[in-house]
Amino acid sequence: MKTPLEKNGIGIFGGTFDPIHNGHIQSAKMVSDWLGLANVLFIPAHIPPHKTQAHTIPHASATQRATMVSLACQSFPQFICDKRELTRSGHSYSVDTLKALKAEYPEQTLYFIIGMDSLLTFTQWHQYQDILTLCHLVVNTRPNYDISQVNQATKTLLEKHQVDSVNMLKQQKSGAIIFAPPVHFDISSTQIRANLCQQQCCKSSLSPLILDFINKNQLYR
Repeated sequence: MKTPLEKNGIGIFGGTFDPIHNGHIQSAKMVSDWLGLANVLFIPAHIPPHKTQAHTIPHASATQRATMVSLACQSFPQFICDKRELTRSGHSYSVDTLKALKAEYPEQTLYFIIGMDSLLTFTQWHQYQDILTLCHLVVNTRPNYDISQVNQATKTLLEKHQVDSVNMLKQQKSGAIIFAPPVHFDISSTQIRANLCQQQCCKSSLSPLILDFINKNQLYR
């Protein structure tokens, strides 16, 4: 079993991963290389607290989603599928996962990788202030993202916590927010599910292992 290395920092990439796709992998790989991280933990959410409406509830089971994440991690020695949220009853709150990881790896700096869409709602997250005492936020952006679209609460958050360089980021153990270089991969799990439902080709969006698992289990049909 792959285990985190010492003192290089650990990336934390949580999500529904319904399914995990090449955009997730490329984003995690870019952040890992950019920050020189020892490992990135992919943490599938069991019951995402923000996905409670019928059309947002995961289509694949928690076990199936975790299996797909494990398959995706096989090709990258620094990637690990962490299934801790699947054994937790109730909603999967990021703050609880980060507290547990900080207790396990007290000497490590944690880098919580989120998307731009998550940043826009971050000030509404459960105990979001505590999250910033446990880790840094690394925000994945897409080309031509418009930072002016953020609401006032997010602007205030960025004014207090944003840093502009990796050197500035690494001077702190937690509490900073940095925007990662954009990854040129414009696809979403929602679009992939729609394409699969319509029997459209998804070879450019999914690894062969993931696509084979989806087909064998007749997912997203």
